[in-house]
Amino acid sequence: MLKGVTHKARVVLCGTRMDAPGLGDDEFVDRAVRGTMPDLAQLTIEADKILVF
Repeated sequence: MLKGVTHKARVVLCGTRMDAPGLGDDEFVDRAVRGTMPDLAQLTIEADKILVF
């Protein structure tokens, strides 16, 4: 897995999708943060580009 986030990328993870398989915050790249549905909705509204997979 990647060691950290480069450039000015902001990585916000869906907490619901993290909880489903039991993933913890320590299993992701540095600087990635758990987000809530309202957080993700607001970020989507404000974003110039969105990456979803």
